[in-house]
Amino acid sequence: MPKTADRNVRFEERAELLDFLLEVSDTTASTLDLDQVLDHVADVIHRVIGFDLFAILLYSDRNKSLKVRHSIGHRDELVRTLSIKLGEGLAGAAAESRQPVNVGDVRSDERYLSALDAVRSELAVPMIARGRLVGVIDLESTRPNAYAKHDVALLSLIASRVASAVDNARLYKRVEQNHKTLKVLTQLTKEFSSILDLDTLLAKIAGGVRTLIQYDGFSVLLVDDGEQVLKHRFSLRFDQRKTEDIPLSRGVTGAAVRARHAIRVADTGSDERYIETSTGIRSEVAVPLIVNDRVIGVMDIESERVNFFTEEHSRTLGLLAPQVAASIENARLYEEVASRQARMEQDLIAARRVQSLLLPQEAPEIHGLEIGMGMRPAREVTGDIYDIFEIEEKVALIAFGDSSGKGAAAALYGAMVSGLLRSLAYRRLTPAKMMKVLNDRLCERRVDGQYVTLLLVRWDAVEKKLTFASAGAGLPIILRDGEVTRLHLEGVPLGLLEDREYDEVVTEAKKDDLIGLFSDGFEDQANLEGTPFGETELTRVFKKVRKQPPASIFKKVLAEMDKFRATVPIHDDQSALILKVK
Repeated sequence: MPKTADRNVRFEERAELLDFLLEVSDTTASTLDLDQVLDHVADVIHRVIGFDLFAILLYSDRNKSLKVRHSIGHRDELVRTLSIKLGEGLAGAAAESRQPVNVGDVRSDERYLSALDAVRSELAVPMIARGRLVGVIDLESTRPNAYAKHDVALLSLIASRVASAVDNARLYKRVEQNHKTLKVLTQLTKEFSSILDLDTLLAKIAGGVRTLIQYDGFSVLLVDDGEQVLKHRFSLRFDQRKTEDIPLSRGVTGAAVRARHAIRVADTGSDERYIETSTGIRSEVAVPLIVNDRVIGVMDIESERVNFFTEEHSRTLGLLAPQVAASIENARLYEEVASRQARMEQDLIAARRVQSLLLPQEAPEIHGLEIGMGMRPAREVTGDIYDIFEIEEKVALIAFGDSSGKGAAAALYGAMVSGLLRSLAYRRLTPAKMMKVLNDRLCERRVDGQYVTLLLVRWDAVEKKLTFASAGAGLPIILRDGEVTRLHLEGVPLGLLEDREYDEVVTEAKKDDLIGLFSDGFEDQANLEGTPFGETELTRVFKKVRKQPPASIFKKVLAEMDKFRATVPIHDDQSALILKVK
């Protein structure tokens, strides 16, 4: 390092001084990078004023102290740890008084903070910009009385120009940091809105906040309105955090809920609201999470350092909090819906098992008939109804119908109809009279929007007769000698209108007659072009597979229809009864 005496420069002409100051201004204004600005300042001062130790200390309004930001000759450990309060040391005295402090013999000044035993003199000049303290330029020399009045004046001139450059660089850095923060916030809000698993979301929020603010502890607590407490939903701090509930009337987090705005605690040791949940915490920020004017919880960050969090940190969390709150609420709603859906699926599985007991799984032995049956529900449960009753020797009643709607409501209504059918089947009523009684019973138990279409077929094996009655059901397809016959049947669906009468159609049966009863889920099934399978195609396929055993016909028709629909989902239940006269 050059000796102090070799570096003292005196400007003989005013023009030389002005040129130098212009050079200082140009040099410091050439960049907004704070490190480069401070490097330039050190170079400029080194050219005109000698020193053995050099430091630029910047003032922190938050900590009310000076920290070394750039130095030459000082020990690294000192630079890292030194924090000077206003009025402390010669640099602190210059900062507090906002006047230069020049001491020719530091050993005789009790304010001196020793940096090197050989130092004999020190010059500290404050940097002021826009009426605010920016910092201090500090020179130290091993030579007594190293700095004259003109050195003080020159360093003061340099400091006045450097202060603005440093202030601008720090302002630029803050603006750049704010821009980076907003960019990160935008990215985080996009990520949060796409996560519906609450645990995954909270872990993502914890990581996202840490990219913006270095914390030692992070928590999300959710309000339990019933118990009037905050419950820990997510915590991150070296596995040390306790998870006791916090009453809404207590703690920094409770204060944030009540105030509905961020609460920043600089020193937890001096704040009576603080509740110690883990050791070593010295500062805290709690931000309420509000959705639709309702506080749903608190996002809380903690640090082991006193006064670590700034007002800027509070603002950043405040900007992020609305999106965090909305994302948490969405995830909670999704979690609740998923839980309800899981319970509903379990209920539907149980309902499916019960329904399987109500609908016959295998065709009973009916004299004179060979019977095949099958059902494919669009959902877990079906609204289709089919049953076969042998009401007396060689006489059977066959029921085939469809409850309005789909899913659980249709299945429950269908189950009620099945129960009524079983209670009436053995009364030996004609199909038309059975329809009337069923309609009357359902009208007595009217359910808004619910009804059932039904086809009743009475088979008399002795007389070889089939008697049909319809309540708005699909028409049966009758195949005889390869020719198709569709009976003309009409009737109002059951459960809609009171005091209805129903007609019957009787037909003689012949050996090998094939009767197909198909639910409307067959004809209505569409393909990729939106074209329904329809009556024509159903009849064609039925004729195509007519020589198969009745037990196989249902599966064959389904296979042909599946080729037709391709990847189009099944939108309605598909059930069938196939009757063949022996």
